[in-house]
This record gives sequence, structure tokens and C-alpha cells, in this order.
Amino acid sequence: MDCPAGPEGDLRPLQNPGVLGPRRNMNRKILKLENLLRFHTICRQLHSLCQRRMLAQWRHMFSSAYAVHTAQLYTRPWQTDALLRAALSQRRLLVTKKEKRSQKSPLPSTKSKKEVEVWLGMTVEELARAMEKDIDCVYESLMNTAIDIDSLETHSRLDEVWIKEVIKKSGMKLKWSKLKQDKVRENKDAVKRPQADPALLIPRSPVVTIMGHVDHGKTTLLDKLRKTQVAAMEAGGITQHIGAFLVSLPSGEKITFLDTPGHAAFSAMRARGTQVTDIVILVVAADDGVMKQTVESIQHAKDAHVPIVLAINKCDKAEADPEKVKKELLAYDVVCEDYGGDVQAVHVSALTGENMMALAEATIALAEMLELKADPTGAVEGTVIESFTDKGRGPVTTAIIQRGTLRKGSILVAGKSWAKVRLMFDENGRAVNEAYPSMPVGIIGWRDLPSAGDEILEVESEPRAREVVDWRKYEQEQEKNKEDLKLIEEKRKEHQEAHRKDREKYGTVHWKERSYIKYREKRQQQPLKPKEKLERDSNVLPIIVKGDVDGSVEAILNVMDTYDASHECELDLVHFGVGDISENDVNLAETFHGVIYGFNVNAGNVIQQLAAKKGVKIKLHKIIYRLIEDLQEELSSRLPCIVEEHPIGEASILATFSITEGKKKVPVAGCRVQKGQIEKQKKFKLIRNGHVIWKGSLISLKHHKDDTAVVKTGMDCGLSLDEEKIEFKVGDAIICYEEKEVPAKTSWDPGF
Repeated sequence: MDCPAGPEGDLRPLQNPGVLGPRRNMNRKILKLENLLRFHTICRQLHSLCQRRMLAQWRHMFSSAYAVHTAQLYTRPWQTDALLRAALSQRRLLVTKKEKRSQKSPLPSTKSKKEVEVWLGMTVEELARAMEKDIDCVYESLMNTAIDIDSLETHSRLDEVWIKEVIKKSGMKLKWSKLKQDKVRENKDAVKRPQADPALLIPRSPVVTIMGHVDHGKTTLLDKLRKTQVAAMEAGGITQHIGAFLVSLPSGEKITFLDTPGHAAFSAMRARGTQVTDIVILVVAADDGVMKQTVESIQHAKDAHVPIVLAINKCDKAEADPEKVKKELLAYDVVCEDYGGDVQAVHVSALTGENMMALAEATIALAEMLELKADPTGAVEGTVIESFTDKGRGPVTTAIIQRGTLRKGSILVAGKSWAKVRLMFDENGRAVNEAYPSMPVGIIGWRDLPSAGDEILEVESEPRAREVVDWRKYEQEQEKNKEDLKLIEEKRKEHQEAHRKDREKYGTVHWKERSYIKYREKRQQQPLKPKEKLERDSNVLPIIVKGDVDGSVEAILNVMDTYDASHECELDLVHFGVGDISENDVNLAETFHGVIYGFNVNAGNVIQQLAAKKGVKIKLHKIIYRLIEDLQEELSSRLPCIVEEHPIGEASILATFSITEGKKKVPVAGCRVQKGQIEKQKKFKLIRNGHVIWKGSLISLKHHKDDTAVVKTGMDCGLSLDEEKIEFKVGDAIICYEEKEVPAKTSWDPGF
């Protein structure tokens, strides 16, 4: 049967049958569906025609209403067919769009690159995490570049150029992190107030520092002034740390004294003392004169621009010569008033108390000339003189107030610590309610122990104090990061230079020779054998230092900073701190095979028993130079013994000849013993024109024709050496000596 023509009955495909691929298969399926639907429509049309013929025969039997209903029946199939054609057309349109979209989907991914947020100084691990890649991807991107891959660790920081290189080779887009760049914290530090109005200033007491050479009587002098027995309580008559005291004179005047150590070991602490000092009293013994620490004290005073009052002590001794002291000081630009200068010189005797008031009056007179004033109002400013930890009271500081008036409840910041003042006390331990400018005071209430020399500033509240401390810690961390980056960059350059030299070294070498050189280098880098490791470790002295106060520990560390004998034995400071020796210190010393040095601290019986069980040495001292001497001895014990030669006898060669033994001729020297004696079993050396040309042993020693073991002074002998190639000459000297092992001594000189 022919298909009906026209737009409604056309069965030709609407798509080009030549289209290949998935689209062609889809068109075929659509065509089959259209054919089935149109076949169904044709069947319905035929059925309608049959019904029309039957109705024509029975037309007279139906009404007009029935005819209208029949006409509606005729039109419904065609309306349904039109709806189906519209649905099929819409389906074809959707399928076509879907095919186009699937073909174009890969294009956007190739055009848009992934953005990676980076920042300066990021590590290898951080870069890999930002890229969502493995760490190996970063290493692969940096291969064949100038950077040394072998030196890179996961925590190594990368420069800007290497970050860009990795992002570029990974096919990604770089985006600098605004978050990291904008994360610059606002400066929250506490600062000093501006200069006060001169009208608000009131006179204050002078802060005086006693300086001078060790054992020149500084503490005894101060003891006479404050009527206490501090000198008698101190070990060995030597001041161990800075103490601050307020002395009231009969005239009503007050002077604050900083009793600094006179020992050379505390030169750094002495220098810090002059930072808060108005006047320096330079104590010089009339019988000793100017010494090394005297010169250092003068230099500290000059560096701090502080005037000097000269106290010539021990004038009660018969051998005292004050004029000699004044003349010696001229060489250091300290010109006394007697010689036309401006330095007051007072002849005193700290032992008898002679002229003590004259010294105090000279100090007060100089203070009046300086017109010392301070502002007692507003926020407190001061300086930490010493700090220590008290078992019952926690961290304690001694401070000099320089501005404002300190009261209980004040919030203070010093270094990276802060305090709410719970208690204040004077030099005698008595509680005080206020501390005004130039007054020394002990402060209790610190959260952590500040360092001696830290600046004290008062803030308005505890949150503000925490903010200041957090800022200072953050600032310290940033400085450390900068230093780390600088060190990393220097290390990277060193590795690059070493890599370049290695390439130059191997560039012209045959591959076989190059392999052999690398093999030897690898053998040298192999782990040390136990014996070699023991020898290496014996040249390292790990130490732990514990002191009573912060200033003492600092002074000991300053002495250790002068250590310059690392080529002999390396000095390794494992840990230092303030307080008694604890179990942790013993465990740490055991781990590092070190020695614990304690200064003015205790080690309980339990701690000492634990140390003995673990084989840890604990050395306690109360005088600092004894501690340093002990340290020198310990360093010396780590050094290998020195072999010294001790001469036993000396002979001069008067004649030379040779004798025949078997088939060879042996040279023989005819000698006369000039000093001591010659013993055959000892060692010998041959000296010609002052130079040693041979060392060894004798194979024969004869007196006349008889073999002998000893030839004494004035006797003649003949001898032959164990070296046949050595030729004797008349006038040469033969020295007989023995070797002895002598303990070595470290070359480190701490300066006292």
C-alpha cells in the first residue's frame, strides 16, 4: 500500500541518513518511532473510511446531531497526530542540543587554569597542600633548576622565584594571598610616656653604683654606710649579684646604692648597673693602685656618661699611697680636683669607717649639681635590677623606680612577662605600700620571671598587659623567622656553590675515576665505629648551669661566651635556668652525658642519690671564679694527654767510622758523654746545627769493646742507630731522653 503524500503522510526521514556516529543511531530510532506512530494513524484513517461508507447507506436513519458527532470523530485522530509531531520535533531539538553540549564540554576545562593561593616564605609542604598535590610534585618541578634538591626538606622555606617556577611547571595559575600579606599585626607594644612638664618634676635621690677591682673593699664600704653586716654574710667577701639598697644619712638625705660585683666575670652586669645610675663611686685600694677591673669600671662609667667620685680605700694601711693612685688614674682621663680636674677624691677606710660621711656628702653635693628630678605622677617606669624565684613567693624582682609611684594592684609589663603587684618590700624585707622614683623595691606577683635589665612599664589593665606580652612574643617570633630565612638563604647558596664546584671537579674526570672518587667520599661519610664515636664524644663537654638569680646565671654565661678553645674541646651549653637542681636537670644531664654546675643553689639528698645512680656529676659552688676554675679543670680532663720529652743525657760525636757485620757496613759514632748519662733502653735523637734530623733507638752501645747498658758523664762510647742511612758528622749531638704523658690544660683564659 502506498503511503499518503503531503506533509502529514510523508514517511521520508527528516534527517540526513549520512550522518555518522551516535547521532545517526539516535535519528534511526526517532525515524522508527515516527513510522510506527504514522502507521497507527493510517489504520485509524482506514477504520474511519469504512465507518463512513456504512453511514452513507444508513443516512436516512440518523439525525443531524449524529452527523456532527461523526465529523468530530473524524477530526480527532488528525489532531492527535499533530500533537505527536510537535512532541517528536521537540525531542529531536533536545537531543541535538545535548549532543552539541557533550562535544563542547572539554573546552572550558582547558581554558580555565586552577588558581593556587601562595605567599612569601611558604614551605614545600604548604605549597604542595595549596596545590592539592603530593610533595613529590614540588620536587619534580624544581628538578634541573639552580636549587639544591637534596637540601630541601618538607619544612624548608621557598623563595619567590621557586614558588613561581613550581606553579608554572604544574600548569596552574598563581595568586598571591592577600590574607597573608594583610596579616600585619598592629603594633600593640607599651612605650614610655613623653617627657613630663618641668613644673611637675620634684627632686629625687641619686642612684649610686659602687665599682672597682675585686677585694678593694667595696662591700665593706657600703656596709659602713648602711650599718648592716652584708659583707660578713657573703661567701669569700665577694658580692655574688647586684643588690639595691636605700641608705638614709643623718642629714636626712637618701642615697640608693647598687652594689655591683667587682669581679671581672660580672663586667656585663656592672655595665647594666650603670644604665640606671646617676653617679659612680670608684673604689681603688691605696696599697694596690689601678688594676684591670678598675680600668673596666672607668670605661663603663664613660660609656654611660656618668660622673665619678673617687674613693681611695685602705688609707689606714702603712703602705698606702693615695697620691700614686691619683697619678695612675691620669692615664685614664680621671683627673682629680688636686690636679685641676673635676673628680672629687675622698681618702677613706672602709674597715675603720674613716671619712665615710665625707664620701656621702661628696656624693650628695655632686647630685645637687646634677639637679636630679623625676615625675612622681602617672604610669610607672623602672628597671629590673635582679630577678629570682622564691619557693614560697614565686617569681620575685628587685627594681629601681624611675618615674611614677608604684602601688599595690598596679599592672606592670617587663620584657615578655607581666605582673599584678601583690606585695612590695624594701631591702630589709619589710612590706611597703608605695615606691617612688629612685627607690629600690622588691616586687611579687609576676606571672613569669623577667630578665635582669628589662624595662618596667605600667599599663592600665590585665587584658592590656596580655596584649603587650603577646605582641612582644609575636615580634620575637617574626625576628626569629627572618633570621631563619636568612640562614636558609645562606645555606642554599653554600649548597649551590658546593654543587657547582663538584660539577667542575668531576667535569673533566673520566667516568671510572669519577666513580672511584665518589666511592671514597661515600666511605668517609659512613657512620663512625663505636670506638671512633667514643673518641669524638670525649671532645665535647655538655653542661647545665643553674643559679640563684637571673643576674648570676647571666654573668656565668657571659664568662662562657669568652670560650675560644673549641678546637680542643667543644663546650656545649645544654640548659640553664634559675632555681635549685631538679630531677629534670639530672635526667637531661644523663641524656647528654653532661655535668651540672650549680651556683648558690641546693641539690637535695634525693637528687644527689639519683645523680650518683645515673652517673651524673653535680658541682656546687658559692664563688663564681671557683666555678669557672672547676669548669677549666673539667675541660682539661677531656683533652688527650701531652707527651713531654725529659732529657737524661747528652753526648757529642768526636769521630765516625764503620764496622762490617756480615755483608753490610754499619756506621758507628765515637762519642763522649757531656751531661747526665746515656741508657741504651731509652730513646735518642740526633741534632745537627740545632735541628733534629733523626729520632729512634740504638742497636748497640759499647764502652771500649764491651757492650754496656749505661754510659755516664765523661766516659767515651761507641754507638750505632737503628737507621742505617743516617750519616754521622763530627760535632753532632746525641740526646738521650724519655717520654712522659702529662695531663693537658685547656688554653681558654676567662680573664681572671
